Amino acid sequence: MSDPTSTAARVGARAAPGASARRRAPYVRPMQGWWRRDPFFVKYMVREFTALAVAAYAGVLTVGVVRLGQGPEAWAGYTEALRSPWSLAFHAVLLWAMVLHGKSWFEIMPKTIPYLYVGGRKVAASTITRAGWAVTVAASVVVLGLAAWGGTR
Repeated sequence: MSDPTSTAARVGARAAPGASARRRAPYVRPMQGWWRRDPFFVKYMVREFTALAVAAYAGVLTVGVVRLGQGPEAWAGYTEALRSPWSLAFHAVLLWAMVLHGKSWFEIMPKTIPYLYVGGRKVAASTITRAGWAVTVAASVVVLGLAAWGGTR
Protein backbone atom coordinates (compact mmCIF):
# COMPACT_ATOMS: atom_id res chain seq x y z
CA MET A 1 0.00 0.00 0.00
CA SER A 2 1.10 3.57 -0.55
CA ASP A 3 1.93 6.21 2.01
CA PRO A 4 -0.25 5.71 5.11
CA THR A 5 -1.08 9.44 5.21
CA SER A 6 -2.61 9.42 1.72
CA THR A 7 -6.35 9.84 1.15
CA ALA A 8 -6.74 6.31 -0.19
CA ALA A 9 -5.10 4.83 2.89
CA ARG A 10 -7.31 6.90 5.22
CA VAL A 11 -10.55 5.71 3.63
CA GLY A 12 -9.42 2.11 3.30
CA ALA A 13 -9.20 2.05 -0.49
CA ARG A 14 -6.25 0.71 -2.38
CA ALA A 15 -4.55 3.00 -4.83
CA ALA A 16 -3.28 1.57 -8.07
CA PRO A 17 0.42 0.79 -7.96
CA GLY A 18 2.39 3.89 -8.83
CA ALA A 19 -0.69 6.15 -8.87
CA SER A 20 -1.02 9.00 -6.49
CA ALA A 21 -4.05 8.78 -4.27
CA ARG A 22 -5.65 12.16 -4.97
CA ARG A 23 -9.23 12.77 -4.11
CA ARG A 24 -11.42 13.92 -6.99
CA ALA A 25 -13.64 16.92 -6.55
CA PRO A 26 -17.32 16.04 -6.81
CA TYR A 27 -19.12 17.00 -10.00
CA VAL A 28 -21.37 19.99 -9.47
CA ARG A 29 -23.87 20.47 -12.26
CA PRO A 30 -24.17 24.12 -13.29
CA MET A 31 -27.64 25.43 -12.49
CA GLN A 32 -27.36 28.99 -13.78
CA GLY A 33 -29.76 29.50 -16.67
CA TRP A 34 -30.93 25.87 -16.70
CA TRP A 35 -34.37 26.81 -17.98
CA ARG A 36 -33.02 28.74 -20.99
CA ARG A 37 -31.38 25.66 -22.49
CA ASP A 38 -34.59 23.86 -23.50
CA PRO A 39 -37.67 25.42 -25.18
CA PHE A 40 -39.94 23.25 -23.02
CA PHE A 41 -38.52 24.78 -19.85
CA VAL A 42 -38.71 28.29 -21.32
CA LYS A 43 -42.45 27.80 -21.87
CA TYR A 44 -42.74 26.36 -18.37
CA MET A 45 -41.02 29.35 -16.78
CA VAL A 46 -43.12 31.82 -18.79
CA ARG A 47 -46.26 30.06 -17.56
CA GLU A 48 -45.00 30.19 -14.00
CA PHE A 49 -44.10 33.88 -14.37
CA THR A 50 -47.59 34.70 -15.65
CA ALA A 51 -48.94 33.23 -12.42
CA LEU A 52 -47.45 36.33 -10.76
CA ALA A 53 -49.77 38.44 -12.91
CA VAL A 54 -52.71 36.40 -11.65
CA ALA A 55 -51.56 37.10 -8.09
CA ALA A 56 -51.11 40.82 -8.86
CA TYR A 57 -54.63 41.09 -10.22
CA ALA A 58 -55.96 39.24 -7.19
CA GLY A 59 -54.27 41.96 -5.13
CA VAL A 60 -55.93 44.69 -7.22
CA LEU A 61 -59.33 43.07 -6.67
CA THR A 62 -58.67 42.64 -2.94
CA VAL A 63 -57.84 46.34 -2.60
CA GLY A 64 -61.09 47.11 -4.43
CA VAL A 65 -63.13 45.03 -2.00
CA VAL A 66 -61.42 46.70 0.97
CA ARG A 67 -62.07 50.17 -0.49
CA LEU A 68 -65.69 49.25 -1.16
CA GLY A 69 -66.05 48.30 2.49
CA GLN A 70 -64.55 51.63 3.58
CA GLY A 71 -67.36 53.66 2.06
CA PRO A 72 -68.29 55.71 -1.01
CA GLU A 73 -65.35 58.12 -0.78
CA ALA A 74 -62.77 55.33 -0.63
CA TRP A 75 -64.50 53.52 -3.51
CA ALA A 76 -64.54 56.70 -5.61
CA GLY A 77 -60.80 57.14 -4.98
CA TYR A 78 -60.15 53.54 -5.98
CA THR A 79 -62.10 53.81 -9.23
CA GLU A 80 -60.40 57.13 -10.00
CA ALA A 81 -57.00 55.46 -9.52
CA LEU A 82 -58.06 52.69 -11.93
CA ARG A 83 -58.66 55.33 -14.62
CA SER A 84 -55.10 56.68 -14.50
CA PRO A 85 -52.80 56.05 -17.50
CA TRP A 86 -50.41 54.02 -15.33
CA SER A 87 -53.23 51.81 -14.14
CA LEU A 88 -54.54 51.31 -17.67
CA ALA A 89 -51.06 50.33 -18.87
CA PHE A 90 -50.66 48.00 -15.88
CA HIS A 91 -54.01 46.38 -16.66
CA ALA A 92 -53.05 45.97 -20.33
CA VAL A 93 -49.90 44.10 -19.27
CA LEU A 94 -51.95 42.01 -16.85
CA LEU A 95 -54.48 41.21 -19.58
CA TRP A 96 -51.70 40.06 -21.91
CA ALA A 97 -50.23 37.89 -19.12
CA MET A 98 -53.65 36.44 -18.24
CA VAL A 99 -54.33 35.48 -21.87
CA LEU A 100 -50.88 33.85 -22.10
CA HIS A 101 -51.49 32.08 -18.79
CA GLY A 102 -54.88 30.80 -19.96
CA LYS A 103 -53.46 29.71 -23.31
CA SER A 104 -50.73 27.69 -21.66
CA TRP A 105 -53.17 26.04 -19.26
CA PHE A 106 -55.60 25.15 -22.04
CA GLU A 107 -52.68 23.60 -23.94
CA ILE A 108 -51.75 21.35 -21.02
CA MET A 109 -55.35 20.58 -20.03
CA PRO A 110 -55.56 17.42 -22.19
CA LYS A 111 -52.48 16.09 -20.41
CA THR A 112 -53.90 16.68 -16.93
CA ILE A 113 -57.38 15.18 -17.22
CA PRO A 114 -58.31 11.52 -17.60
CA TYR A 115 -58.83 10.26 -21.14
CA LEU A 116 -62.23 11.17 -22.53
CA TYR A 117 -64.10 8.76 -24.76
CA VAL A 118 -67.12 9.68 -26.84
CA GLY A 119 -68.78 6.91 -28.83
CA GLY A 120 -65.93 4.55 -27.98
CA ARG A 121 -63.30 6.86 -29.49
CA LYS A 122 -60.74 8.90 -27.59
CA VAL A 123 -61.32 12.67 -27.80
CA ALA A 124 -58.39 14.47 -29.45
CA ALA A 125 -56.28 16.81 -27.33
CA SER A 126 -56.97 19.71 -29.71
CA THR A 127 -60.72 19.20 -29.25
CA ILE A 128 -60.35 19.43 -25.47
CA THR A 129 -58.29 22.61 -25.80
CA ARG A 130 -60.83 24.17 -28.19
CA ALA A 131 -63.68 23.21 -25.86
CA GLY A 132 -61.88 24.96 -22.99
CA TRP A 133 -61.56 28.12 -25.07
CA ALA A 134 -65.20 27.92 -26.18
CA VAL A 135 -66.43 27.67 -22.59
CA THR A 136 -64.20 30.60 -21.61
CA VAL A 137 -65.48 32.78 -24.46
CA ALA A 138 -69.10 31.85 -23.68
CA ALA A 139 -68.68 32.64 -19.98
CA SER A 140 -67.00 35.96 -20.86
CA VAL A 141 -69.88 36.93 -23.16
CA VAL A 142 -72.39 36.12 -20.43
CA VAL A 143 -70.48 38.16 -17.83
CA LEU A 144 -70.06 41.11 -20.22
CA GLY A 145 -73.75 40.90 -21.11
CA LEU A 146 -74.76 40.93 -17.44
CA ALA A 147 -72.44 43.85 -16.78
CA ALA A 148 -73.85 45.82 -19.72
CA TRP A 149 -77.42 44.98 -18.76
CA GLY A 150 -76.77 46.00 -15.13
CA GLY A 151 -75.09 49.21 -16.26
CA THR A 152 -78.15 50.35 -18.19
CA ARG A 153 -80.52 49.97 -15.27
